Amino acid sequence: ATSHRAKMAAPKDRVVGAAPPGYTALAVKFGERQRSPHYLLVKEHQVRDGAGTGHPTRRTLFILNVPPYCSPDSLSRLFARCGQVQSVEIREKPGPREKKEKLMSKFFNCQTAKGFQVAYVVFRKPSGVQAAKALSQEGPLLISTESHPVKTGISKWITSYAASVVDPEELKAEVDAYMQDYDQKIAEEEARAAKEDGVPDEEGWVKVTRKGRKPGLPRTEAANLRLLEKEKQKRARKELLNFYAWQHRETKRE
Repeated sequence: ATSHRAKMAAPKDRVVGAAPPGYTALAVKFGERQRSPHYLLVKEHQVRDGAGTGHPTRRTLFILNVPPYCSPDSLSRLFARCGQVQSVEIREKPGPREKKEKLMSKFFNCQTAKGFQVAYVVFRKPSGVQAAKALSQEGPLLISTESHPVKTGISKWITSYAASVVDPEELKAEVDAYMQDYDQKIAEEEARAAKEDGVPDEEGWVKVTRKGRKPGLPRTEAANLRLLEKEKQKRARKELLNFYAWQHRETKRE
């Protein structure tokens, strides 16, 4: 009788997982066919006032243990039932957002995320964060559904291959834009160096550059080694000349 009451007390689809202090465990499954759930660890994101991040306090849900097959679109769909989602960002690790370069490349330095990651889900209203934490009382959420399937196997490989095919015109446009930006930076540096050339600083030191009538020597390790080798050869030649002079004097004495 006791076991029968216990079965009636716990709903069949409800799965409650253990979570570290401060976190709530949300059960998710890749698809309907999977029997064992995976757990997302969520909590309200805390940030200092004036930190200037894109993750506002009280409206941002911080998520640990995000599987590699879970995309920003998947998370946005999972938490859409909790309120309007403003943005979703998935990262390799938590921390301050790194400053992005002025020109982001579509073809170069593209790193594919591997392993489990973290995510920041920003809601339009603070109530979305509380509603998301309350999902722990429901059954496992599905990442891949019939209406929003996550591609796997051959279909995923076909999509990845199609995305890897480079458009020559688009690549050329990106390279031209990068070189134009690079040439502009070099021109600005040269103009600044020409303006400072020969002008003493606050302590009276004059910066010597490699341009001009008497360019300065770059003090690299290779240059230092060449200088040492020249000094060694000069010293050996001087010692040899001294030996010849001594030998000449000794010959005269004889």
